[in-house]
Amino acid sequence: MSCTLAKGRLEVLQNYRLLQCVQDGDKLYIEKLISMGVRDLINLTESREGNGVLHLASVGNKPDMLEFLIAQGARPDMQDRRGRTPLMLAADLGYDRIVSLLAKNNADMKLVDKEGKVHKLSKLKTADGSGVCIIDFVCMISQETGRTALMEATRAGAIDLVRAILKKGGNVNALDKKQFHAAHFAAERGFFEIIMVLSAYAADFGVLTSEGDTLLHFAASGGYTDCCRFLAQRGCNPKLKNQEGLLPRQIAKDCGHKATVKELKKAERLHGKFSKGAGGTNEPWALTLHDWSHENENALRSAFESASDGYMGIEMVSRTTFVSVLQDLHTPLNDKQIHALLLALDKRREGFINISDFLKGLKYLPKTYVMASYGPKKKKATKAGKTKKTKFNAPMPICTVPPDFIHRRDDGGPPHFMIESYQHATDTHRYDRDHRPGHPIEDDTAWYIDEPEKIYINMNYCVKTGDIESLRLALSQKIPVDVKDRFYKTPLMAACASGNYEVAKFLLDNGADVNACDQFSWTPLHHACHAGQLDIIQLLLEAGASVDPPALNGATPLMRAIESCRPSCVEYLIKAGAKQNCLDVAHAYADFRVVDLIQTKINTLPRPKENKKPQPVRVHRKLTPASTPGSTKEKVEQLYSSSNSAVKKAMKKDSVIVHSTQITSGKLNKLDISFVPRTTWQNQLTTIELMDRKERRRQRFSFEVDFDDFKMPFNKNIQKKSVEFELTD
Repeated sequence: MSCTLAKGRLEVLQNYRLLQCVQDGDKLYIEKLISMGVRDLINLTESREGNGVLHLASVGNKPDMLEFLIAQGARPDMQDRRGRTPLMLAADLGYDRIVSLLAKNNADMKLVDKEGKVHKLSKLKTADGSGVCIIDFVCMISQETGRTALMEATRAGAIDLVRAILKKGGNVNALDKKQFHAAHFAAERGFFEIIMVLSAYAADFGVLTSEGDTLLHFAASGGYTDCCRFLAQRGCNPKLKNQEGLLPRQIAKDCGHKATVKELKKAERLHGKFSKGAGGTNEPWALTLHDWSHENENALRSAFESASDGYMGIEMVSRTTFVSVLQDLHTPLNDKQIHALLLALDKRREGFINISDFLKGLKYLPKTYVMASYGPKKKKATKAGKTKKTKFNAPMPICTVPPDFIHRRDDGGPPHFMIESYQHATDTHRYDRDHRPGHPIEDDTAWYIDEPEKIYINMNYCVKTGDIESLRLALSQKIPVDVKDRFYKTPLMAACASGNYEVAKFLLDNGADVNACDQFSWTPLHHACHAGQLDIIQLLLEAGASVDPPALNGATPLMRAIESCRPSCVEYLIKAGAKQNCLDVAHAYADFRVVDLIQTKINTLPRPKENKKPQPVRVHRKLTPASTPGSTKEKVEQLYSSSNSAVKKAMKKDSVIVHSTQITSGKLNKLDISFVPRTTWQNQLTTIELMDRKERRRQRFSFEVDFDDFKMPFNKNIQKKSVEFELTD
């Protein structure tokens, strides 16, 4: 066995480096390693599997690399630990070009691996006359089972190998010792394409095994509906019983394949009506011809194109040309059947045949028998005004704002929760976030760069991504800071739910309502506690948020903090004055730290005194002085005098004397010459600041925040508990 393993640390390291260069395609470094490395490095194999450089090139289907390595001195017959050569690996994977290159470089075709498999290289000529290298087993029939290579290829589902064997002349109707046909193996595993290929080579689908099973028995047991339909149309009797007295339909029914049972019932009903082919519409020769033309469609089209009459185009050929092409390609028809085919294709006796009609098969076969009937069905075009609307039933009603209440802007723009995205337009070849202009006049890119089109995005999406510039632009355009999206969420709620402290502080500084509610009566404090963010909770409470606002189901922010299993948030809310008893909720979420914290707080509360009557709550109202007629008269006089003075001021501003004075002084014709730069640089973060913000985000949410499967504390806790319940069950 030709296998030189790398020994010693230096050989092993250089060998692995060489294999990596082959994998990467680095030819320059390969030449350097071969010239300066250990002796005969290119023919060394790694110690685990024994793979060499040619093995990697063959498995990776790299013909250029393979030629380069052989030119550098690699032996094409190197074997791995299992005795496999690069030729064997390429043959198993079907890389015919690799096999051809190895054969040209005198690879040994008679080598055997450890399993004793013998291979030889043979040439197979395809329809276009080109030579294709294939691997063919010397022993075509197994002495133990009687199976042929075609049966084994069919059993493995290798459709390309099945085609190659049949084109070479393999016996399609050979039987093994148990009277199994190659189609039996295809029907058993549901290889529909292989069954169609076998039918194209005139396979007999009516054969029985030694136990009396037909092809339909095997296809019915697997529930392969298309296979059952095709086999029943191509000559397999659906009414034959096996030795157990079962029909294919009964087997499909026992296995629970309802669609297959329905198809087999239809086949039983139609059997006998078309079995003898009354009228010549579905005779066996017509079915075989259609399957054969479908399998050799490319070869037929190229042959008709080369032999076309020119003036009629390639879609129409004369009868003589049509018959000569069929005879040259060895069509499975005799003279009588060809004459019947011509009558079916040329009913008007015009002397020309349409190639598309011939390949479709609708001229000489029923519509349900052609190959096009097995493809995906096209949806019928419905007439205008008669479109059928299907109602989507959600598994759970989603509470969203009705479309009637979502109003567009006055200028026709999108709703207010869709804001304009801030886009910084500048010449990136001159300036960027790390190299800003020294003066606003220095950046003149706005004069020669087109302004970008406006892009509108959801305001809450900007909150989650931390796009403060877009939020600042929206607030400058008079967008309400507490605008709600389709799910009744304000930007402050989205910032609290996503744990974005900077955006939450920015919104609060711009007057966001700290006690706003969504459709479930959740406040921003509920969302912050649900996300388990202590600093945002402190920020909201300092801004005046209510500590115990009840939600729609009575849940308080303290309950949401307990659900997120964050003891620091629970402790802070208790110190802030949260009065709700949530010990049951803490027990439900089974965090012993939170349970101990709640229990300690309950134990420190004073017990109510017994037999003490509740005292009525006294409401102290601030007395307002009663209005007297004199005071009312004074107020009216004050209002009248103030309105009168305002009218006098307005008259003074609009008087002719004032205007003439402004004209003579030059105030009305004053020209504003102040410069306003077109490109305004906002507070754009530099690369270092962006990295710092990412680092702070990792410190807040842990390193898992950079992964796609990151979950907030509540969702992470729920997933953990569900996994524990599954393990206990």
